Amino acid sequence: MALSRQDPKINAQWARVRGILRSEVGDAAYRSWLKPLTLTSVADAKVSIAVPTRFMRDWVLSHYGDRLRELWQQENDSVDEISVFVQAASQKPIIRETGAAPAEAPAAAPPSELPRARPPVNGSGSGCDSLADISAPLDPRFTFDNFVVGKPNELAYAAARRVADSESAAFNPLFLYGGVGLGKTHLMHAIALHTRQRFPSRRVAYLSAEKFMYHFVRALRFHNTMPFKEMFRSVDLLMIDDVQFINGKESTQEEFFHTFNDLVDNNRQVVISADKSPSDLEMEERLRSRLGWGLVADIHATTYELRLGILDAKADRLSAEIPPKVKEFLAHRITSNVRELEGALNRVVAHATLVGREISLETCQEVLHDLLRANDRRVTIEEIQKRVAEHFNIRIADMHSARRARAVARPRQVAMYLSKQLTSRSLPEIGRKFGGRDHTTVMHAVKKIEELRQADSGFCEDVDLLRRMLES
Repeated sequence: MALSRQDPKINAQWARVRGILRSEVGDAAYRSWLKPLTLTSVADAKVSIAVPTRFMRDWVLSHYGDRLRELWQQENDSVDEISVFVQAASQKPIIRETGAAPAEAPAAAPPSELPRARPPVNGSGSGCDSLADISAPLDPRFTFDNFVVGKPNELAYAAARRVADSESAAFNPLFLYGGVGLGKTHLMHAIALHTRQRFPSRRVAYLSAEKFMYHFVRALRFHNTMPFKEMFRSVDLLMIDDVQFINGKESTQEEFFHTFNDLVDNNRQVVISADKSPSDLEMEERLRSRLGWGLVADIHATTYELRLGILDAKADRLSAEIPPKVKEFLAHRITSNVRELEGALNRVVAHATLVGREISLETCQEVLHDLLRANDRRVTIEEIQKRVAEHFNIRIADMHSARRARAVARPRQVAMYLSKQLTSRSLPEIGRKFGGRDHTTVMHAVKKIEELRQADSGFCEDVDLLRRMLES
């Protein structure tokens, strides 16, 4: 079916799709990522949607692509593909958000014909973008006011506020680390947003370590490293998220080391986040040492009280009446990370809004059955130790003992490896469960088992069998 520029049926379908997405993701995320979408065509079972930038295209595809396809298929069962492409600024959209079509609408250029890069810095050839290009967009929801503070994150929050409020570099660097979904990225965005508001003249660059590496490799490829160095070393606040990504990437680490030193020497603030402490990163010793120079703030796993507070704050932002028993139930059952907890509440509220059912404990269990089942399946270190001990015919006490005989040490290493893979526990926590061992012992065990899995297919099958048994 081809789209008519004045087709009210297509416009109505698109409006319903956007309406559902808006109710699911909230107004802030909708304005940032979904409102700029422009429907250009519906033809040959494919829906084509234009976005203004490459970054937005990548973000929409990775975060909303599957949901867009599901919603369109509900509206039109002939649709089986969603195409999101970058539309040049000079092109006129076929359908605006209101559904009105312009008098003349040239056909959208296919993705391969669209401009692939902005003009190079200072006209020096391709290979280096401007500061505006490299900085990731900031989520307006991630402010200090929206961050719920509790015992597990109070140090990280206080340090982040100090950095954002200080006239000069407060802690250099500020290193935030913790597990997935505990608030590191929220605090990074909050620091950047607050700094831009309080000190508008400051140059702020926020990006992931992966993006830093991408721009560095691109500059090398085009023999254009000087503009790259000048750009990153001219910022007042450099924020690198997920720095563990550059583990094992020597050239990127080298460049990051020199950039870091230059900024610190010139009293420019650096903020880093990772999923582990500087001492646990697989990087050069000198870089690990530099990263631990300033303040290292650990964000611990959430407590029940903190999860309840997060749900209260989220319900207020959604303007939703959530029964206390439902919030208590969610706070007890979803303990892995804040992102999953907030996503669960979004689903419950969206279901109640769209279906028109009252929010209750029963509907909550019905809507979140898959998520609750996944949380029920979470494995404990004790269960892993028991299963591995049975498999290798050793005593559970051997998991905690100091014995180094290979018949005992190897199963113990397997149990440590599976504990790292199947639980959200940190390396020090795992070590404590194995007779108070140091986190470096756990790191060695994980590395050793990974090497044995690659070298010995029989051993690899044994470990995979144990993992499947534990997961089921």
